[in-house]
Amino acid sequence: MTVAQTLGVVPNQFVLEHLPNSVFPEDDEWVALVRAPEGLTVVREAPPYVEEGRWVGFYGGATAHSLDQPGMLAAIVGPLAEAHVPVFVASTYHADLVLVPDYKQEVAAAALQEAGHRILP
Repeated sequence: MTVAQTLGVVPNQFVLEHLPNSVFPEDDEWVALVRAPEGLTVVREAPPYVEEGRWVGFYGGATAHSLDQPGMLAAIVGPLAEAHVPVFVASTYHADLVLVPDYKQEVAAAALQEAGHRILP
């Protein structure tokens, strides 16, 4: 069962970093942190000088959901997987931030719309 959602495109682009020997970044310019046994993953706003490795975010905040609502993330990443779009996900209490490589933004948006999702500019 697909759960149709309204997704906004986050106006900023992001970069992903892996800091293998860190438990916390040395600055506070991050958007999301995930600590795992192999190190720290940091999501940050892409600085202007970074041209490659940028990610674009689709955020389901317009259709916020409770934590016990099944299928919300699957409804987004399933169509992206079928369209061969890599993803990185950071979930919040109310919705999911699904990052896709910037060069795949149009393919991702088309796949999501074809699956019944609405994409806001």
